[in-house]
Amino acid sequence: MEEQVGALWHRLITRLAQTRHPEAAVTLQQVSRTVGILFRALGGDGGLQVEAAHATEHGARRGLLQRIAGEAKRIELAWRDDQHLRLPAVIDYFPSRQLNRDLYLWLAALAVGDRQQEEPWIHKNQRLTRQTLRDFPGIRPRYKRLVAAHLAQRREPDPRLRQEVAQEAAIRQALRQPGSVERLPAASRPPQPVPLWLHPFPPIAQPAPPAQDGDQGKGGSGGPTLEELQGKRAERLEKPEAKDRGLITIRMENIFTWGDFLNLDRGSEENDDLESAADAARDMDVMAVSPDARTAAGKLRFDLDLPAAAEDDLVLDEGILLPEWDYKKQRLLPDRCRIIPMLAARAEPIPLPPSLRRTARRLRAQFQQLAPARVWQRAQQDGSEIDLDAYLRFASDRASGHATTSDGLYRELRAGSRDLACLLLADLSLSTDTWVDNHSRVIDVIRDSLFLFAESLAATGDRFAIHGFSSRKRDPIRFHQIKRFDEAYGAQVRGRIDAIKPGYYTRMGSAIRQGSNLLKVIDSERRLLLILTDGKPNDLDRYEGRYGIEDTRQAVREARALGLQPFCVTIDTRANDYLPHLFGGGHYVVIHKPSQLPRELPLLYARLTT
Repeated sequence: MEEQVGALWHRLITRLAQTRHPEAAVTLQQVSRTVGILFRALGGDGGLQVEAAHATEHGARRGLLQRIAGEAKRIELAWRDDQHLRLPAVIDYFPSRQLNRDLYLWLAALAVGDRQQEEPWIHKNQRLTRQTLRDFPGIRPRYKRLVAAHLAQRREPDPRLRQEVAQEAAIRQALRQPGSVERLPAASRPPQPVPLWLHPFPPIAQPAPPAQDGDQGKGGSGGPTLEELQGKRAERLEKPEAKDRGLITIRMENIFTWGDFLNLDRGSEENDDLESAADAARDMDVMAVSPDARTAAGKLRFDLDLPAAAEDDLVLDEGILLPEWDYKKQRLLPDRCRIIPMLAARAEPIPLPPSLRRTARRLRAQFQQLAPARVWQRAQQDGSEIDLDAYLRFASDRASGHATTSDGLYRELRAGSRDLACLLLADLSLSTDTWVDNHSRVIDVIRDSLFLFAESLAATGDRFAIHGFSSRKRDPIRFHQIKRFDEAYGAQVRGRIDAIKPGYYTRMGSAIRQGSNLLKVIDSERRLLLILTDGKPNDLDRYEGRYGIEDTRQAVREARALGLQPFCVTIDTRANDYLPHLFGGGHYVVIHKPSQLPRELPLLYARLTT
């Protein structure tokens, strides 16, 4: 009975203390695409990823009911750093869904001008607000509505607390007339949060050190990611010694306190309180992580070391050194990466798989129409037939007494020209081992796509090459040769396509540079560099995140400078967040249903080349 009364009291006091409007909530997931497009369209840094911000304690004075209920201690505010634009995971400040959505758009526009300069919080947000309203006047009505709604909700401080009253008045004035407040009056407590402004003290994550050989990459861990915990700030710590772990029993005052590090091997029957663990994780501002070879629970652990030479593909070269772009230094680092050309060692010649033959016949029939047709070449010095038009002009000019020559009176039926070369780069990273549905994996979809792509291009007569790539840090980057430009398509190439398998990671910039080097020497009027991938650039080292994004973008720029046409085909549902920055608008396509990739890829090629 006592527990029931306590639960009832908790629900009652929490409802009375609630100032949010969950019925009108708008989530970042619902507006992330719109917010990302708006941020980049207004001139924001295209390399930033839109991610959820985690809640932080604001320290401001709360109302009596809020203190009794233990509510409103934390708030999600927006900020940006070198890697991300952080926005609240949920906005439910206002009773109107439209206002909550408008706040997302306003925060994205406000963050465009943030250059992360060191300046007082109230100065910075007033400056950004004035700049945003000046540069984008169409957003003024939305801002006025947000300010009016927010001021109506702000709690008036106790009149006896003069410092807090002056502080609140200054914030209200700054919201109504940005730039009119020179300084924020001092007070014993921080002011109430301002959701329309950027975070006063954004929790900047400490840079992680380079990954060690024992670190797990994507697919190596089954636990929740930092993104799943709403962008918790991570602090990497050294692993404590065994004697320092667990319960501290030496000092009496610490007998019932937990140590900072727990490495418990608990059975599944003991892990019943998962909701409490999730709540505790959400309440933490900083999550400390420490490298440890042992796991706290039973998990499958696999090693990503390279296979033995006897079991690996055939290495064709000792290695090709390529540069890599360091976006912080804004320069290419020479000889930074090593490309290892490889060839499938056990690829037996095979016919086209029976499941693809019907589709291949239809695609070949369609693509044969793209093959150069035979056309009449007129005004030739000699040929198989007389060009009647040219002869009539010649005869007329001669009959009228004009001096004329008898050159170009013949025509010849010759084959037309389709001067085009294409190099396809297929991402063979570890993520392609995931399942698309109950019947096939991503690597199976890519394999079928390569089969149909090659069958289709063979019907046109276009010159093409196919290579696959994966990486394990910057050395080695495995570059699999599937078909060369000077090699005819046939059973041997089909055997190599059939032999592709998931590799390691996706150092895309280096693969694009190597593909560009192979394609630039081909003498063709049009040269298409087609990249087929299932995710963003990543690797075990610092290539994960902004570094890999910027290196790939620079590699695409270098390819265009060589006269190539880079184009990306991806099945990553989040690709719209980063591909516009990498390839630009109109130079990529997202296949939302991976199972359709084998059929869509050849048709996409046809649209790109006609």
